[in-house]
Amino acid sequence: MQVEKNKEYIVHIIDNGFHGEGIAKIEGFTIFIPNAIKGERVKILIVKVLSSHAFGKILEIIEASENRIESDCTTYKRCGGCSLRHIKYEQTLKMKQNAVQSLVNKTLKTKIKVEETLGMEMPYHYRNKAQYPIRIDKNGKPTMGVFANRTHEIIPIHKCYIQNEETEKLAKFVFDFIVRNNISIYDEKKCTGLIRHIVTKIGIKTNEIMCIIVINGTKIPNEKELVKEIIKNFKNVKTILKNINTKNTNVILEKQNINLYGDGYITDKLGDFIFKISPLSFYQVNPIQAEKLYKIGVEGAGITKKDTVFDLYCGIGTISLFMAKYAKKVYGIEIIEEAIEAAKENAMLNHIDNTEFIAGDVEYVLDDLMNKKNIIPDIVMVDPPRKGLDNKSVENILKIGPNKMVYISCNPATLVRDLAKLEDFYVIDRIKPVDMFPFTSHVEVCALLELKNCQ
Repeated sequence: MQVEKNKEYIVHIIDNGFHGEGIAKIEGFTIFIPNAIKGERVKILIVKVLSSHAFGKILEIIEASENRIESDCTTYKRCGGCSLRHIKYEQTLKMKQNAVQSLVNKTLKTKIKVEETLGMEMPYHYRNKAQYPIRIDKNGKPTMGVFANRTHEIIPIHKCYIQNEETEKLAKFVFDFIVRNNISIYDEKKCTGLIRHIVTKIGIKTNEIMCIIVINGTKIPNEKELVKEIIKNFKNVKTILKNINTKNTNVILEKQNINLYGDGYITDKLGDFIFKISPLSFYQVNPIQAEKLYKIGVEGAGITKKDTVFDLYCGIGTISLFMAKYAKKVYGIEIIEEAIEAAKENAMLNHIDNTEFIAGDVEYVLDDLMNKKNIIPDIVMVDPPRKGLDNKSVENILKIGPNKMVYISCNPATLVRDLAKLEDFYVIDRIKPVDMFPFTSHVEVCALLELKNCQ
C-alpha cells in the first residue's frame, strides 16, 4: 500500500516523538502527526510524503486520549512555542522522561533507568525574557506578537501563558505608544523603517524589569516622552535601553546598547546569589527550575573543600558560584569574553573569592591549566551548547580523568551521544530530566558520572 499525498486515512497513534508529535504506521510506513497523542485513533490528511516517512494533519479525533485537554491558548498550534499545550501537564513530564529513556536505550551500553522529570509546581508565566517582533501585516497595519512557526509572519498575541504577565503588559504599552505616535516600523524586505523588536527581561525574585527597544537607526521619535510614560506606568522598570541594529540580519540584539533610563542592567537572585543581567548576557529563562537543576548537579557531585572544580562553558558564572560555596577552588572557562567579565563581576558582587574565570577556547585553556600550571581538577562540570561536546573536549576530559563529572544539557540527543564516548571510563550514576520549559518539547537533563577506578 503506497501512502499518497492529499489522501485521508484513519490511523492509531502508537507513540509520541521527541517533539511531541504523534507517530502512526500505515503498513509499516511511518507517519508523523502534530497534536496527536499516543493511544488516540484519528482521521488524518497526508500533507507531505518522503521516501522514508510522511506527515499528516488531524481532520478528526475519533477516539481521544484520556491525557488530552482543551488548550487554554488559541495560537499555540501556529506559533509552535508550546507544542504540548493540548496534553495534561503530568503526562508531558512522562513523555519527556520516555524520550530521554529512548535515546539511552538506543545509544548506551549501560541501560540506566532515566529518572522521572522534575516538573514545576506552577508551570505558567515562567519565562523571564520575551522578544516581540513588530512589523506591518498584510493589511498594512502595525502588529506585534510572535513569528508563526518556521515563518516570519507575525501572530498577534493577546495573552501568552508562558511569558511573564507584567512584562507582557509593558510590551503592549510600548507598542501602543509606537502606533499612537506614528513611529515607523521595520520592513524586513526593504530594510527600512525604525522599530524592529521590543525585548523585556525581569528578575523573577527581584521583580526588576528591563525594557529594550530594538531600532534600525539611532533615535526614537518622542524618546523622552516614551521613557517618562513607561516609568510612570510601570514602577518596577529599572532600566530602559535602545539597541542599535541596522544590519540585515535575523539576530535580534546587536552589540550597541544606549541607556535611556537607569544603569543598563537589572539584578535577580538565584539560590543565595545575586546576578547582574545586562541586555546581552545569557541568563536562564526559567530561573525557578534552573535553581533546582543546579542543586541536583552540585549536590550530586558531592563537592568538598578539598576539591578543585573546572566549570567548562561557564557563561556568566551561575553554576560556578553555586559550586564555589562547597569547593576549594573553581575555575570557570568560557570563550565569550563578555560573559567572563560578567562572571568576575558576579563573583565580586557575591563576595566569592575562590573562583577564577578565564576567557578562551576550552581546549587551549585546559592545556595551560594542566600542563603549564599543573592544576588538575577533581570534578569537571560541563554545560555545553546544543551541539554538545566536540571530540577534542571529550579527549581532554578523558586525559584529565576527574573523579566525578556533572554534565548538564539542553539537548538530550547530544548528551547521550557524548555519554556513549565516556561510559567505558565512567559509571553513569544518574540521569535526571528537569522541565525548564513546561508545555514545550524541550527538556534539560543532568547526568552524574564517576570514574570507574574511584568506586
